[in-house]
Amino acid sequence: MNVDFHSSALAESITALRERNPLVQCLTNHVVMNFTANVLYAVGASPAMCDNPEEAAGFATQVASGVLVNNGTPSSEQIQGMYLASAAAVAAGKPWVLDPVAAGGLPWRTAEVKKMMDANPATILRGNASEILGFLGGTSGRGVEATDSTTDAVDAAHELARRYHCVVAVSGPVDMITDGDELVKLSNGSAMLTQVTGVGCALGAVMAGYAAVTSPLNAAIAATSHMNIAAEDAASVARGSGSFAVELLDALARLSAEQAADRVKIS
Repeated sequence: MNVDFHSSALAESITALRERNPLVQCLTNHVVMNFTANVLYAVGASPAMCDNPEEAAGFATQVASGVLVNNGTPSSEQIQGMYLASAAAVAAGKPWVLDPVAAGGLPWRTAEVKKMMDANPATILRGNASEILGFLGGTSGRGVEATDSTTDAVDAAHELARRYHCVVAVSGPVDMITDGDELVKLSNGSAMLTQVTGVGCALGAVMAGYAAVTSPLNAAIAATSHMNIAAEDAASVARGSGSFAVELLDALARLSAEQAADRVKIS
């Protein structure tokens, strides 16, 4: 792997995101909408929470730069909006990111995201190790929490990337990202990321923003690195999980392209 190339691409991606300010249509779970919107603003993108079936497709086609589908708190109506938005994004040549929350653990939602992916494959599939394994028929973790390691999910990630011709990003203490050929490991981050609701969900939205300005592999690397390096800065001054959430937003906004490229731990 050419580490210098990926570090340079990371800096270029952060600069491009802030210059172009992509608008991300978030069809996401109700628990994290506000935090996701604030994270998008902090990194340099913009949010729109448009998930109803009457508007989802038109918004994806005419307005959005990229689309996030996160099925964390799915209703039948929202799932319909997700189908329409993801199909519209593909038809319009726009990137969309699928975060299959609790895939493998709950049959209905698992079946729905699989049908969505089969009909209009996502640009990036992002989840924790248990969700990625669950997407292939394994048993999911404890709700949104992984009970498997990212290493356990590497083979599944490769298989899914090749099957759907997409990038698969597996989140964990060491993040694994693959396009089916290349495997990138990212080692930045803080354990405090697991103590704030919605960080992983927001990461999917950030990936959709980056995918609007760079290649899918670069987008997954840039989004993950931006989040994890900022988390290190936030954790260094936070007094607990509450202040960490606020400090994380500030750190995401402060992190420069040059700092990210210099500090990224990539292999």
